[in-house]
Amino acid sequence: MRRVFALFAIFLLALALRGTFLYLYVVQHNARALSTIPFLFEPGNIAYSLATGNGFSNPFRVETGPTAWMTPVYPLLLAAIFRLFGTYTLNAFIAAASFNAVCSALTCFPLWLAARRIANTPTAVLATVLWAVFPTAIILPYESLFDASLSTLLATSLLAATLAIVESGRVRHWCAYGFLWGLALMTNAAFVALLPFLFGWAEYQSHRNALYHFRNAALAAAMTLLCCVPWTVRNFREFHTLVPLRSVGGLALWLGNNEHAGSNSVAGLHPISNQAERDHYVEVGEILYMREKQSLAMDYIFSHPAAEASLISERFTAFWTGGGTSLFRDLARAKTARFHLVVLSNLLAAFGSLAALVLLWRTRSAYRVPLAAFPLVYPLVYYLALAPPRYRHPIDPALLLLTALAAVRLSKYKQRFEDPVPGALR
Repeated sequence: MRRVFALFAIFLLALALRGTFLYLYVVQHNARALSTIPFLFEPGNIAYSLATGNGFSNPFRVETGPTAWMTPVYPLLLAAIFRLFGTYTLNAFIAAASFNAVCSALTCFPLWLAARRIANTPTAVLATVLWAVFPTAIILPYESLFDASLSTLLATSLLAATLAIVESGRVRHWCAYGFLWGLALMTNAAFVALLPFLFGWAEYQSHRNALYHFRNAALAAAMTLLCCVPWTVRNFREFHTLVPLRSVGGLALWLGNNEHAGSNSVAGLHPISNQAERDHYVEVGEILYMREKQSLAMDYIFSHPAAEASLISERFTAFWTGGGTSLFRDLARAKTARFHLVVLSNLLAAFGSLAALVLLWRTRSAYRVPLAAFPLVYPLVYYLALAPPRYRHPIDPALLLLTALAAVRLSKYKQRFEDPVPGALR
């Protein structure tokens, strides 16, 4: 009972913090701006197209035709909000930001379950408290109407479900696990990087269960594929080529790897703000445009190895600090305490995760592979392309779980050193 009370108390704390900051954000900003500007990015533009009966299309608000810019779940949710609260209204913004905030707060539950299964209640309490007060988790729900908060809930649920499924031999549990993977991929295609490590680990570990049957893993994999097939078929019908999840990889790679990459001018190259790029996108079509950008990016990568190494280093810094590409310069120039708080909390999570991974590998923990996949595998594509803070956010709960694990383990070592058991030092 105490554990349940503690979990719900932390959840309410997380919800209250996110709700309070959302309220302050709304009252401090112009209502007309809030009703429009946050929706003028790709998810909001596609949602507007869906809400007005034009289908999954037009990522730049102007008529550009069908798109596979992103997987469909989050734009569909925004479209439903537009239908309920009106397009480009303050109520629509409050509803969308509140949905993000609730998803962020709900992440406490799978995070608690994962931490309890890996370690113990103190670790679960510390991990969820860290998540409840984590600055990025409080800020992003209302400052970014992208899928970051929903993706974070799903990523943490995938971790908790992976740890739990190895102890089940029931078909419906494995099918639900496969459905969760399908839902996650239809929300955020980047989760494909985690799939072989988490799904593979679950299948491998489940061999130890006397109830194991290969049929279960096969059905889970089939369920995942079934969730993705309708979207893939739709993309093939629209573009006459195979686009399993999303099409935008070529553009992201080019934006991060060209002669202007690393400067403030790179944002102006995006077709959402660059008229010439947008016109060319419309002229050649989405798929050919992405292929062209991928080719240009690859040419730049292989012809500028020194510049590319510098860009990767900058993106690595940006990913793990949540700030800019130069840590000390950005900290010195920052004029708000919030920036320092975000950077310092991100660094805490990064170094805490590193310490935990060392401990897990030294003790040969059975959980080291699924946990290591989050900080070691998931970010790799962002080092090569772009690394804004919302791209890291889905793995933040896993990082805080690792940080809590390291803190609890180290506190036990300290206590053992200060209060040794008689004879323990012999």
